[in-house]
Amino acid sequence: MKLDWSKVGTQLGLRGSTATALANFKKRNDDARRRVQVLSEEPTTVDFGHYRSLLKNTAVIDEIEQYFKTFQPKTYDVNKQIKAIESFEQVALKNAEETKAKVEVELRSLEKALNDIEGARPWEEMTVDEITAAAPEIDEYTARLVKKGRWMPPGYLERFPNLSVL
Repeated sequence: MKLDWSKVGTQLGLRGSTATALANFKKRNDDARRRVQVLSEEPTTVDFGHYRSLLKNTAVIDEIEQYFKTFQPKTYDVNKQIKAIESFEQVALKNAEETKAKVEVELRSLEKALNDIEGARPWEEMTVDEITAAAPEIDEYTARLVKKGRWMPPGYLERFPNLSVL
């Protein structure tokens, strides 16, 4: 079955390290296919007679020819690799779904914050009661200062000096 690599990432919604790993895998796959194509076009027969005519020591050529005739390529069971790829795919899909869920939650939070910012009244138009309702810690901090007899927050006069002339 032929795999359409251009659609894999978009259909599965892959992003980040998963998409990078998939792109790297595709590149290795393409490189391997090109190498196999190049090697399959090269001649596979060896003219041992030619080498015998070049070398004085034909025993070496006879030995190599014997190895060549008895050579049997090894076969490998690729089921382990296929299972590893399938398990990687499952983990990648799980990670992608988790990332998607986190991003959706964050987007909803950001949209709510944006709506709050866009719908907020200017600072000058707000009342003290509205500010304390929005940030009750301000009211608590002010109450602590007043209880201690401080009517200005620490550092206020240093930052905003009294410019009135007596």
